[in-house]
Amino acid sequence: MDPRIPRLRRRLAAIPFQPLRSHSFGEEQHKFRLDPKLTEVRVAAFEAEHDIVLPDAYRQFLTHIGGSGAAPFYGLMPLEWCSLLIMMARGEPGTPRGFDGPGPRTNERDLFLHIIEMGCTDVCVIAVTGPLTGRVLIGSSDGRWGPNVSSATDFLDWYERWLNHMSAGLDNRAMELTSPRLRAHPNRHHMTPKI
Repeated sequence: MDPRIPRLRRRLAAIPFQPLRSHSFGEEQHKFRLDPKLTEVRVAAFEAEHDIVLPDAYRQFLTHIGGSGAAPFYGLMPLEWCSLLIMMARGEPGTPRGFDGPGPRTNERDLFLHIIEMGCTDVCVIAVTGPLTGRVLIGSSDGRWGPNVSSATDFLDWYERWLNHMSAGLDNRAMELTSPRLRAHPNRHHMTPKI
């Protein structure tokens, strides 16, 4: 088991009780609770059904921390709700790229798993194949903006960054975090840390 797992469990359990923490968009839905961990058998069945291997850090989160629930935005979706996506082909230089369901001729394209619902057409995905494997990206399925690749090395680092920013009471537009300071002074602008 990854040594970060016990630390993440403790940190998540403490977040709701920290008076000066940031507020996370969608927290009223997941209430900082996680659904039960997934069994190795259930995860392996999903991988076999979709002919993929889940990135190790994400897989360890599912099997050692929780199968869905507390996470940025509306929370981590149950694995059976997650769908595979591909990044749309490049358009004009400088235009954002969206995500779409894989078609019959896309089997050689990099695959991304939609793991967190952000609302409207916005998606949070994890790369499951290609050079970005294991990295978290956010973007718009219709290509309105993004995609933005997190600088976190894997899902556990990305999740811990969310917890760190929440504990410190930071604003982070990319993770939809609002600090108590910003809530008290809606006209103030603060630097936004990267995801």
